[in-house]
Amino acid sequence: MEAWNTPGVTRLVELALEEDLGRGDITTLAVIPKGLQARARVVAREELVVAGLHLFEQVVKRVDPAVEVTLEVDEGDMTELGVALISLRGSAASILTAERTGLNFLQRLSGIATITRRYVERISGTRSRVTDTRKTLPGYRVLEKYAVRMGGGTNHRFDLGSGVLIKDNHIAVAGGVAKAVRRAREAAPHGMKIEVEVDDLVGLDAALDAEADVILLDNFSLDDIAEAVERVRRQAPAVVIEVSGGVRLDTIEAIASLGVDIISVGALTHSAPAVDIALDLQLDV
Repeated sequence: MEAWNTPGVTRLVELALEEDLGRGDITTLAVIPKGLQARARVVAREELVVAGLHLFEQVVKRVDPAVEVTLEVDEGDMTELGVALISLRGSAASILTAERTGLNFLQRLSGIATITRRYVERISGTRSRVTDTRKTLPGYRVLEKYAVRMGGGTNHRFDLGSGVLIKDNHIAVAGGVAKAVRRAREAAPHGMKIEVEVDDLVGLDAALDAEADVILLDNFSLDDIAEAVERVRRQAPAVVIEVSGGVRLDTIEAIASLGVDIISVGALTHSAPAVDIALDLQLDV
């Protein structure tokens, strides 16, 4: 099932339309003659990576199934200023009523895809890959993680049930890394990897001793990342090394150069700016 066709996304679209149209579109009803037909183009007003075309279409079709919607580009495409992303034809009132809700989805998801592409391009040619986090807008996770994929990134856990990630508070309550890892192996489904987050080299050694499958280096300095990579590659070459915490566009290249496997970036979703996309409408004559 595609990201935009899940029951959760369907509910989200319905909620967004209810939020905007719950009391009707007073302006359109007052100003636009009933039955007036129009054409419209959804246009990129900056260079961007496209994500969310199908969400825009879904919004329009829920407002008025009779509106013709043509997707002019593909999801994941990099487009330049002035490129038409979607063409519409049908009721002028319906198009105007659906405009803002559809653009809200398209601008946000394309913003995430665009910033993800920038991070991915910075580390092209290295062994590292860019992944997201669970720092997503509530209700939007499946869509935001989809947008990350459209930007060339990869997805970390979708939810708390999709992977074991032992963090500092788990370790504190469990009584240490070794106990936390042992309990996780006893309780987790067979074959599920055990990831442990550490915040210093002492914690790294404890995670190695506990035979963690993945070790997350949280807010390590570049020097400590280099030391951690050397220790892991020497002692346990199969262990996957992830880096997280404060990763920025101007630092990710240096991190990747140290030979880590995964760089997780919360900013892909929690700080991605919406891109500039507009709808231009004209009468269908």
